[in-house]
Amino acid sequence: MYSKLLSAFAEIFGSRPEAVASAPGRLEILGNHTDYNEGVVLSCAVDQRTSVAMRKTGNEQAVIYDLRAQSQAVVDLSDLSCRIRPKWASYPAGVVSELRKRNIKVGGFEAVIDSNVPLSAGMSSSAAFETAVLFGLQKLYSLEIPPAESARIGQGVENNFLGLKTGLLDQFSSIFGVKDSFILSDFRTVEVLETVSMQSTASILVVNSMEKHNLVDSEYNSRRAACESAAAKLAARHKEVRTLRDVSTELLKSEKNILSDEEFRRALHVTGECERVMQAVALLKNNDLRAFGQLWWDSHESSRVNFENSTPALDKLIELSHQLPGALGARLSGGGFGGISIHLVENDKLDDYQQAIAQSYQEFARVTPECIICHPGAGAQIM
Repeated sequence: MYSKLLSAFAEIFGSRPEAVASAPGRLEILGNHTDYNEGVVLSCAVDQRTSVAMRKTGNEQAVIYDLRAQSQAVVDLSDLSCRIRPKWASYPAGVVSELRKRNIKVGGFEAVIDSNVPLSAGMSSSAAFETAVLFGLQKLYSLEIPPAESARIGQGVENNFLGLKTGLLDQFSSIFGVKDSFILSDFRTVEVLETVSMQSTASILVVNSMEKHNLVDSEYNSRRAACESAAAKLAARHKEVRTLRDVSTELLKSEKNILSDEEFRRALHVTGECERVMQAVALLKNNDLRAFGQLWWDSHESSRVNFENSTPALDKLIELSHQLPGALGARLSGGGFGGISIHLVENDKLDDYQQAIAQSYQEFARVTPECIICHPGAGAQIM
């Protein structure tokens, strides 16, 4: 991708770039919708990445060419309040906006962007885009921004520029990813607690339902509101509670009568996910992949029943996983409402599993799913 990017930049803009950066997509392994509840998440960066080549222009215009979309955007950086078109250009424009809110001066630039992170799938193509642009601008303008603050800038793009109340997971995983490892992140202290590797006898297969996962148009924000409402009611009775991070499943069940059914089920998903994350870390250290995979199935069932962020297509993929040899676990990954499922599969059954699930899902959905074998990858880099 690097040489392709340099060649494209020279062809489009007639010169060499002054900065090149890349950032990966991510997989949420366990810890669904826990980040904005100040919980813990087990995640990893992936080896699919977004790369950007950039050059200063000395004016207030950003000219950005997206190789995958074969589309060019020209953004007036002096007026970021206007509607940005095409829509994908909102991400780099939002990065500039968030930097300027922090009194960090950046000006116009030319950029070429390329990516092999699947779009609208729940692998955080948007976070990879934001982070790659941010790291490129750091190189271009000699900025020194701490990694955790870089993650907050990316989150700010989603929250303030796009109106989506996401947590920090996506940007955090893209920035702090470690090759061949999962990262255990704490979103109260905003830090990586530890890294943990998985036994090499199994692999992660991403199976894309081909239902576009579009959080902006989904019920994501309403899920967050229900979590916050449940936490507020529990906090009124328990002074130690600030967010759902502070609530055990046992405590939640004992206070079920003060919550609406919706609040209870949304909160039950979050408390269960936080508990599954910590169980998973212990199981990985003991090389117990079978029990680790069972947590994936448990997580998906909670998404289906409690958080209701699954879909019939995703449920079908998980149902199929129970029927196929070699499966150790499967679940939706990311925000849900479409997008990807992840499958933990024994290596010696992986090829047959991939072929069988693709064929069975095609018969069900009349669309062939995209299947990708994913490996934990390195975090964002300035090249």
